[in-house]
This record gives sequence, structure tokens and C-alpha cells, in this order.
Amino acid sequence: MIKKALITIAVFTGFIIVGTAGYGYYLYNSIAETVAGIHEPMERDFQTSKRSIEVSIEKNDPLSFLLLGVDATNLERGRSDTIVVITVNPNTNSMLMLSLPRDTRTNIIGKGYEDKINHAYAFGGAKMSVETVENFLDIPIDHFISVNMDSFKEIVDALGGVTVENPFEFYDGGYHFQSGTIHLDGPAALTYSRMRYQDPRGDHGRNDRQRQIIAAMINEGVQLSTLAKVTKILNSIETNVRTDLTFDQMKKIHANYKAVIGNQETLAINGSGKIINGIWYYLVSEEEKNRLSMALKKHLEIE
Repeated sequence: MIKKALITIAVFTGFIIVGTAGYGYYLYNSIAETVAGIHEPMERDFQTSKRSIEVSIEKNDPLSFLLLGVDATNLERGRSDTIVVITVNPNTNSMLMLSLPRDTRTNIIGKGYEDKINHAYAFGGAKMSVETVENFLDIPIDHFISVNMDSFKEIVDALGGVTVENPFEFYDGGYHFQSGTIHLDGPAALTYSRMRYQDPRGDHGRNDRQRQIIAAMINEGVQLSTLAKVTKILNSIETNVRTDLTFDQMKKIHANYKAVIGNQETLAINGSGKIINGIWYYLVSEEEKNRLSMALKKHLEIE
């Protein structure tokens, strides 16, 4: 009997997620072995974290994820130049996505001083990144997914490419990106998501394109139907993805949360640039952080 199983692993670039369909005993076990290989447990202290108790996937509790696109081979401790917070609420069948500019100045939890938010991963891996983002937004982060930014293009190719709506025409990295609906292979998708100097909105425009790629990868992943594509994706994520999610959790997320994929919304972060001690930072006011925090808490159904 043919079974369906979904691996929801996001990434990049912060980028993304991989939805895969499982066919029979062989593929089911291949998925389980791959997930075991990318599993990176993260110890959490519920007495000091933003949650007093662990959320329940079985009870359809709203969840939050931190997607980290890392600029290091084999996910060694480079910087997380893509940082995306995703909250999912199965009660409203909705998903919120917030990109945090990599140069955002904030307190790095565990270091005791302020620095660029993308340095947290270099200092302390996913755990320090999670705790720093939790502190910055005053919300809990339930799970993380980190992806090697350069290799994420392999996942896009395994999906057969992604389709996005490009708001304006531009040239970058040897590619001509026309305005309107365009289909991108892996290398083109990486270039598209990284461009910022030709965008009048700078990092904000780049963040929007990264969210586009993430959403497109989710949509492509949900529609996977061939064994060949699934096998390619498994081979790609085995060395390029790390997550604290277990295989059992992924299966339950697929069963209980998959309806949120069709209702994606984005939050924009407002701030300003400033040079401090010769270094450029992106500064976000307390009022803006409170606005974002309240919106995310509402979506997570946190009082």
C-alpha cells in the first residue's frame, strides 16, 4: 500500500522547506534515515525560555520556526545571513513569515553585548541564534532549521525549479530576470534571492525575494509526486540541512499543519541604518519590536 509522508524542512535563505511524498517501505525508511542524520537536538530550559511548557503538535498548538541560511560549508559556524521567523497556526490555517535583516543590532544572548544578529550563529550555533531571536522579538522559537546557503540550490533543482513573481526587471550574476512570472533553477534562484544593490529597497527587497523562494519551495514540495525527485531531495538535504525536528514530529506536522501552506502572509520590519564605531548596523526601535512581537504573539495565541 502506498503511503504519503511529508518532510517539512525549511530553509534558506533562510530559505527552506522540503515537502516529500513517501512511496512504500523503501522510501519511508530512506526518509527516516535521512532525518536521523540531520537531526541536531537542542536542549531548552523551559524555566528561562519564552515558554513554560513545550507546545504540543498532537493538540494542534500554534508553532514557531527559525530558518537560518548559513554561509559556511557543511554548516560549520559561519554567519546566518538569512534569518526568517515563521509562525504557523492550524486553528486559522495561516502562516506568518518575518525576515530579520542580518545587520540588525541586538543583544547576543550568551555573549553579553550587542552585535549584528547574524553573528549569533557564528558564536554559538543554532541554539544561540534561537535564544537571541527569542530575546529580540520576545516570542518563543519552538524549532529551528538551518541550511547551507550555497547548497540550497541543489534542493531547488531537485524540486524541478521554482516559480516566482518578479516585481521588476534586473540583471545580476549573468542572469536576466524579467518582470512578471519567472521560473528559476537552483543557481538562478540563489542569485535572485541574494540581489540587493540594484533594489531601491536594499535588504528589504532582498528579504522579500527570499520569502518568495521559501514560499515557492513549500508549494513545489507539497506537489512532489515522483520517486526520482524525492530521492534527489533526500540526497541533497542529508549534508546541507540540520534541524531539531524528529521524523515523528515531521510526520505529525504534516498531518496536522499542512493546510497552513495555502495561506501565507508576511510581516515587514522597519528600521534605519547607522554607523557605530565604524560598523554599519540596522537599528530597530523598541516600538517597532513591540509591534512585531504583538503580531507574532497573537498568531501564536500567546496572551
